[in-house]
Amino acid sequence: MSKLIKRRSFLKGAAVAGAGAAVAASSLSAPAIAQGKRELKMVTTWPKNFPGLGTTAERLAKRITDGSGGSLSVKVYAAGELVPPFESFDAVSQGTADLYHGAEYYWQGKSKAFNFFATVPFGLTASEMNAWIYHGGGQELWDELSAGFNIKPFLAGNTGVQWGGWFNKEINSIEDFKGLKMRMPGLGGEVLRRVGAAAVSLPGGEIFPALQAGTIDATEWVGPWNDLAFGFYKVAKYYYWPGFHEPGTALSSGMNKGVWDSLDAGQQSLIASCMAADNDFTLAEFNARNGDALETLINKHKVEVRRTPNELLNALGDASGKVAAEVAASDALTQRVYDSFINFRRKSIAYSKKSDQAFWQARLLPFKFD
Repeated sequence: MSKLIKRRSFLKGAAVAGAGAAVAASSLSAPAIAQGKRELKMVTTWPKNFPGLGTTAERLAKRITDGSGGSLSVKVYAAGELVPPFESFDAVSQGTADLYHGAEYYWQGKSKAFNFFATVPFGLTASEMNAWIYHGGGQELWDELSAGFNIKPFLAGNTGVQWGGWFNKEINSIEDFKGLKMRMPGLGGEVLRRVGAAAVSLPGGEIFPALQAGTIDATEWVGPWNDLAFGFYKVAKYYYWPGFHEPGTALSSGMNKGVWDSLDAGQQSLIASCMAADNDFTLAEFNARNGDALETLINKHKVEVRRTPNELLNALGDASGKVAAEVAASDALTQRVYDSFINFRRKSIAYSKKSDQAFWQARLLPFKFD
């Protein structure tokens, strides 16, 4: 071998060795976590940083990111930032985004069965909803339904009992709903149609301008905390309670099933735990904030708070039962979801009469609490 060839071989070997040393040095100096870091995109149906809904999505994302030690990084896109709010489900189903944060009744156009995993008029309260999903067979049915759309679903919050809504006229009988244009999604909207109203489904960010412009005559949203934040008291005079349409509205997060299946067991366990933690935390936050907000609406903004008459609740209840039964007949899976939901509701009512409801009535007795 000539000296020239030997020299070229030496230089080539040195270059390879140097490159290998550089890679080794880079591997030692770079945090190991950076190599396995995975960013997940979460799209929401809520306005950016909106109290209790938008902030819940942000908190959930941070909980997952922090809990994973940064190996999973969840970035939140508010309504309209990546996709329009009501296209969140499709974005996750198709893989444009990895997770959504919303409420399942927004997807009723895909299957009417999704309503039962958000809320049903005169249906389950928040605690009953948790019990059905976690321990009454609800999660298994939800998994089956969502898998058909390439999604793994989770409970991710609850707003509790929602209020009846904001109106610019008094509502004293079922006749007062005739011709009324009201924002109300899900099966509650269909119930309104049955009693003569025109129900409209609008994302949160579009409600106030629609009410202000007269495009709608009335709206429901959530309850005092969120309704105060939206400023509905500025454009509507009467605030009614109780609502019939959403007795314990579950917020949800769905993950693209391909993404979910690609995670290891530890990451899946972490995400499921974070979802369950935020489900509990969010309900507590709504319960804590609503009392203060109601006082502000009444004392500062002089809102007229009215009780929904029993005559009206009875009529809405009759219509609700018919609507839910008709929805159940849509297909075999929806029927199974309905049967499970209604059976659990029946048992919950029988129990709560002697537990929660009985205690609430006892707590109203005229005694002094020292």
